[in-house]
Amino acid sequence: MEDPHSRPYLIISSDCHAGPPTEEYRPYLEQRFHRAFDDFLAQRAARRADMTRLGIRNEAFADKWFRDHEEGLRGGWDAAQRAKELDGDGVAAEVVFPDADAVDSGTAPPFGVGLGLTGDHDPELGMAGARAHNRWLAEFCATDPERHCGVALLPVTAEPDLVLAEIRRAKESGLGALMIPAMWGERAPYHDRRYDPVWAAAAEARMPVLTHSGAAPRHEYGDHLGIYVSEVTWWPSRPLWFLLWSGVFERHPGLRFGVAESGCWWLPNLLWFMDRLYMGAHGGKKLSPFPGLKRPPHEYLDRNVFICATNTKRRELAQRYEIGVDNILWGSDFPHPEGTWPDTRSWLRKTFHDIPIGETRRMLGESATEIFGFDRAALEPLARRIGPTPAELGQPANQAPVEAAWRRARTTGRHWLTGFDFPYVGVGDD
Repeated sequence: MEDPHSRPYLIISSDCHAGPPTEEYRPYLEQRFHRAFDDFLAQRAARRADMTRLGIRNEAFADKWFRDHEEGLRGGWDAAQRAKELDGDGVAAEVVFPDADAVDSGTAPPFGVGLGLTGDHDPELGMAGARAHNRWLAEFCATDPERHCGVALLPVTAEPDLVLAEIRRAKESGLGALMIPAMWGERAPYHDRRYDPVWAAAAEARMPVLTHSGAAPRHEYGDHLGIYVSEVTWWPSRPLWFLLWSGVFERHPGLRFGVAESGCWWLPNLLWFMDRLYMGAHGGKKLSPFPGLKRPPHEYLDRNVFICATNTKRRELAQRYEIGVDNILWGSDFPHPEGTWPDTRSWLRKTFHDIPIGETRRMLGESATEIFGFDRAALEPLARRIGPTPAELGQPANQAPVEAAWRRARTTGRHWLTGFDFPYVGVGDD
């Protein structure tokens, strides 16, 4: 029998990015939108000047980043270079979002419908830009389909028929997930029943629906970048409670919803608070029963929700028994500078060295195979060739002390459900 300590990890990054230089989207865009696309390109210089003026672009950092990583950054759109970079990081497969360039937005899809996708986009241009990116992404992922799960852009606030048609087209082209706007602007919020056909179609197609950090009401911030940074992860998280409390997960039990690149540090307290409301905390008894919900929030979370916890932090791993180990999916954020590339192996060692091997396998890849439909058998030979072993992550062969160190936290779990006092009071070692 194979020693699990020597078996390399199957690592799947739940948050990576790809996209060509923006000008190269032209062949993927319907010709009737080419003039508008030219106008969009002409505005880019002004947008970059604004980024510098507002302090969003650090000139010295940007120059060094592009100079030091020139070759690797080509992996944002060059499939052969990308495979080389993933191999170097030990990443066998990935979930691919738009916007490879997170410094200058030089790879943004047409009309700004990448990570900045919101409900405020012109409906016609927004859908045209999304289709252009989705066409390019399908071609890109087809170079190695077992290794890439492409996330189709879906301006879900557009006309329902167009939205449903794009879901079908994206699925047929080989894409595996859907990214909806984190903000709906002046359009119907996500508790509106007009979206039910979209949720049903996504569930039927087995395409997880995700939001991703990026969109925010930047016009409100002025030049106060700290305000933007403080709440940028709040906006993609917000649809979660809109979907949950409005009964979307009850009506569509097969729908999977994920929040990407927003951390998971916020989830334990939110889940505790929502469960208390549902289960009749003193302050919530004056409220009417929640229509459409037949179970407490944590049950919907475990069945329907996952968190692409990019660059997962030690603090978040310490909360994993409240979040749910199977609900946390690690991501490298390749090729963004705030991610772990090109030092993923050393980052994993610093972060997971004292996490039980079985739990590490779930968070680094196994859960992602189930949620995004990766072919695990097809990926295993690659993982055995490039994946780090537990020993390389500093995880000891004797797991008994590791398991014992986490026993209190694991037993306590969601303390409001297990009956143990937080933080882990009264829990024995045995």
